Amino acid sequence: MPNAVYSQFLAFAHEMADAAAAISLPLFRQPTMIDNKQTSGFDPVTQADRDSELAMRQMIEDKFPSHAILGEEWGAKAGDNFQWVLDPIDGTRAFISGLPTWGALIALNEKGVPKIGMMDQPFTGERFYAIDGGGAFLRHHQDLYKLSTRACPSLSQAIISTTSVEHLADAALSKWQKIAAQAKLARYGGDCYGYAMLAAGHIDAVMESGLQAYDIQALIPIVEEAGGIVSNWQGGDAANGGDVLACGDRALHAEILALLA
Repeated sequence: MPNAVYSQFLAFAHEMADAAAAISLPLFRQPTMIDNKQTSGFDPVTQADRDSELAMRQMIEDKFPSHAILGEEWGAKAGDNFQWVLDPIDGTRAFISGLPTWGALIALNEKGVPKIGMMDQPFTGERFYAIDGGGAFLRHHQDLYKLSTRACPSLSQAIISTTSVEHLADAALSKWQKIAAQAKLARYGGDCYGYAMLAAGHIDAVMESGLQAYDIQALIPIVEEAGGIVSNWQGGDAANGGDVLACGDRALHAEILALLA
């Protein structure tokens, strides 16, 4: 069972998700200024990204000033053994396209190990969250559901997902295509929502490449507390991002890892 300290941090994560939603939701499907963070290519950022992360960071500074912070838009702040990891809008491309697959990602790690994870989708009213040793849950408006991945021991039976092949370099794309060809169904465009659907038992595997820590840390506890497994493509720790594989069934995870090798 989670200890009282983590339960306090989880309650605080809910407060931050509420604050972020109060900023991002009114800007969704509205005209908005879009900046490009890349000199070549397209990596969008909006007022909703920047302002909602700032709001969460200020809350952390006020409540837990000794804690470290890592955020996509405003960088890192050093601190003690606890670090909040924030992606205010994971799926900004979906956000600016009016698609509800984006979400606010909030994680708390202790010495680099994610202990709390939350993905909030305010437009659909869905909040997925987990605490180490305490299970994974979906709160949809006023209803609460316990999350559980589904059994899927074979790739030939699996629904698999990646956000976009544009995010896969040549070697990673080749591996994805090899695995997707053997799956029952491959889906695209899920962003963080794909991992939530995996935890809820609707998708069997998610493969991504080139992730940052703030893209994945919040999702690791949600998937793993629902009964799944998250690793890098070599089977190691995925908390720092990179090439990530999440599966609902450990037999499927082993099969895909063997193909990746």
